[in-house]
Amino acid sequence: MDKHEIISDLMDRHGTDVLHLAYSYVRNHQTAEDLAQEIFIKCYEKLDTFQGNSSIDTWLYRVAVNHCKDYVTSWHYRKMHASDVISSYFTGGSSSAEQDLIEQEEKTELLNEILQLPLKYREIIFLYYYQQCTQKEIGDICGLNLNTVKSRMTRGKEILKKSLTKRGEWNGERTGRSKRSKA
Repeated sequence: MDKHEIISDLMDRHGTDVLHLAYSYVRNHQTAEDLAQEIFIKCYEKLDTFQGNSSIDTWLYRVAVNHCKDYVTSWHYRKMHASDVISSYFTGGSSSAEQDLIEQEEKTELLNEILQLPLKYREIIFLYYYQQCTQKEIGDICGLNLNTVKSRMTRGKEILKKSLTKRGEWNGERTGRSKRSKA
C-alpha cells in the first residue's frame, strides 16, 4: 500500500476514535475536530518515520496522544475556555424511547465524570474503556510501563467510584455499557 492508501485506511478505521480521544483532552467538539485533522496530517507527514516496532494503530494513537498533550499544554489552549457539552457521543439500542433517554443520560453522566478526572487518569480510562486498548497498548501509546498503567487505572476507577458514590449514582453495575466499560 502506498502512503495515501495507508492514511485513508487509518482514517476510515480510526477517524471517529481519534476524534473522541481528542475530545477527551479538550472537551470542545470543534477543537477536537481540528486536532483530529491535524493528527492525520501529522501521521501522513511522518509515516516514513514509522519503524514497525508496534502496530500502526498503536503508532497512530501515540501520535494522537502526544499531539493532544502538546495542544493542552500550549499557551493558546490554557488561555481559552472549553465550553462545549458532549451530547451525542454514545448511541444505544434499547426497547423504548424512555429507556434510550435513561441510558443516554447515564452514559453522558459517566463520561462527564471521566472528563473531570486528572489527565493522567482520564487518558488511561478513556483508552481502555472507550478505545478498547489493552493495558500494554496504553503503555505503548502513553510511554508508560505496564505497572504505571495498572496503578493509574486503579486510582482513576477509585476516584470515579468515590465521585459517583457521593452523587448516589454508583451501584456497581451501570446499565448500557459495553462489557469493558465498567468503572
